[in-house]
Amino acid sequence: MRYTFGRTALAMLSAAVALSASSAAFAGNAWEEIRGSVYGSKKIEDGRGIITLGAPNRPDDMRVVPVSIDAAFNDGRTIKTVSFILDENPTPVVAVFHMGAGRDTVSLKSHFRVDRQSDVRAVVEASDGQLYMVSQLIKFAGGQASCSAPPTGDPKEIAANMGKMNLAEVKALAAATTTLGRAKADLNHPNHTGMVMDQITLLYTPMKMVSEVSVRQGKDVVFTAEGSIAFSQNPMIEFDFKRGGSQTFELTMKDTDGGTWSKSFDLGPQS
Repeated sequence: MRYTFGRTALAMLSAAVALSASSAAFAGNAWEEIRGSVYGSKKIEDGRGIITLGAPNRPDDMRVVPVSIDAAFNDGRTIKTVSFILDENPTPVVAVFHMGAGRDTVSLKSHFRVDRQSDVRAVVEASDGQLYMVSQLIKFAGGQASCSAPPTGDPKEIAANMGKMNLAEVKALAAATTTLGRAKADLNHPNHTGMVMDQITLLYTPMKMVSEVSVRQGKDVVFTAEGSIAFSQNPMIEFDFKRGGSQTFELTMKDTDGGTWSKSFDLGPQS
């Protein structure tokens, strides 16, 4: 598989779009262009029956659109990666989650910036390399394109809070069982897209995006996610994890300016 929209490529593409708001790199038949660039000629199977994708038909706020997936294999294979793709976004591959070993089921949810009406896709890569995909249309709710919309809040407070994070177990959800728990990571970061113009200086705020988020349960990797400018301001990631392991979770966030923040959390007995 060719993830040509990894962190470096995402950063370069974001910068290019910031310099040229009229960029039409993915105009027309967007998905075929994306598919060829990312997956080449590799076959992608229909993921219905394996993947359940959740997203609002017409979001209330295009800057914070909840997108979720539940995926499972019952044939001995495990889930290697989960990719979220928005056809019409400046950076179409919005996040790639590299899952820890031995995961035959995965549940993920995050908030993304959806720049305009677009198909959202979830592509799951199995341990044998096979790809499966489902998609759903997200309609435009109106207003400014989310990737060029200014961040909300006072700039000084945004800067002061950057890097603060929290991880807590989510209770009373169907996905939480005796063998699987569910947790939510809340991250403070503006995730500047490089596409927002200051109305006073008429200069663009430099891109400063979340490039990586990872969670470890003791020594075991739960996931490592490659980010993009399409993560919302103050990203949120909800995920499931195996019970019966370590009670200590380490949450790490990195950005394209070289910033790294890590914090450990105790989620209590995993029994």
